[in-house]
Amino acid sequence: LEPLSDYTALSPARIRRRVRQCGIVGLGGAAFPTAAKINPLHEQRIHTLVLNGAECEPYITCDDTLLRHFAQEVLEGARILLHALDNPERCIIAVEEDMPEAYEAVREALGGVASGPFRLVRVPAIYPTGSEKQLIHVLTGLEVPADGLPADIGVICQNVGTVRAVYRAVVHGEPLIERIVTVTGRGVRRPGNHWVRLGTPVEEVIRHAGGYVEDVEWLLMGGPMMGIALHEDVVPTVKATNCLLVARKGELPAAGTALPCIRCGECVRVCPARLLPQEMYRLAKAREFDRIQEYDLFDCIECGCCAYVCPSHLPLVHYYRYAKSEIRDLEREREAAERARRRHEFRLERLEREKRERAARMARKKAAVSAASGKQERQAAIEAAVKRAEAKKTARRQTAQTED
Repeated sequence: LEPLSDYTALSPARIRRRVRQCGIVGLGGAAFPTAAKINPLHEQRIHTLVLNGAECEPYITCDDTLLRHFAQEVLEGARILLHALDNPERCIIAVEEDMPEAYEAVREALGGVASGPFRLVRVPAIYPTGSEKQLIHVLTGLEVPADGLPADIGVICQNVGTVRAVYRAVVHGEPLIERIVTVTGRGVRRPGNHWVRLGTPVEEVIRHAGGYVEDVEWLLMGGPMMGIALHEDVVPTVKATNCLLVARKGELPAAGTALPCIRCGECVRVCPARLLPQEMYRLAKAREFDRIQEYDLFDCIECGCCAYVCPSHLPLVHYYRYAKSEIRDLEREREAAERARRRHEFRLERLEREKRERAARMARKKAAVSAASGKQERQAAIEAAVKRAEAKKTARRQTAQTED
């Protein structure tokens, strides 16, 4: 696409259009469309832009690598977003405490830890600090409401990789066709971070990293806590692929035999969203989907902390995902039933309306026929009367002629 180097002359709508055209999405893992995220369709003015440089899971270092080598481009992308968001008061750049090289790279690009609206902040390297809602609370003290969005409290949070992609899209006209992917784990020969074209098969990425070692047990797309297990490596990399974790036997904790919940409360203690995991598990298992929503099921970020500490080895996150999926399916079924009901009512109304219109047409036609028939009868009567009168006149004339 055509480069738009002078982004200050562009309207926010023009920037959003370019971001949408280039297919920019959140590169932290959620892959939510960035153009929709920066579209101010809410009354709350955005006062804070957060650049999320905290890694979302252990093992992953793609954001760390990006900040080390492309800090200046990330800052330029942040300036573009600030312009598109009508210049929020501040932009907070969050970097984890165990990322000193990335921190120094950003500080050098900024010329300090604070410059204009920018603030460079170190955050604890505690999982899941990289989660959007938790990071916003750590940085601002504000809490995203249940069933709400960060924009509802005047905050927009963007991954640093996304911000750089915005810069490349606007200033250089580059669509999102590649990203940094962490290839790690003891099951790969040369762990590291690689630029990967989207759509590249996982097997090719692993081969580029030296290939597999022996005794590989797990291949995950994502990290050890929230990653998805791949049963084969012929699948493509996608925009949300931030990590490929190749684990040898014994590298990751083995899932033990699930036992009954002992109500120990460990899951409650570690839950970053301050939910009640044991209650949600009980309700999900019992398929009480109406009640489970009273426990803010959809505020669960599926981080896996509860399942990790559970002494009964319960697959808690699996139950939460199952419950969310079932609730969405039930909601879709209700919506489909409601649409069917409305269509049925509209059909009955249409048939009734057509029946009334047909009856009205028949009545008008009958009236027209009756009117025409009455007119013909009157005309025939008049003609008959005229003929009778003429006959009488003719008869009188004949009588008069006979008498003469």
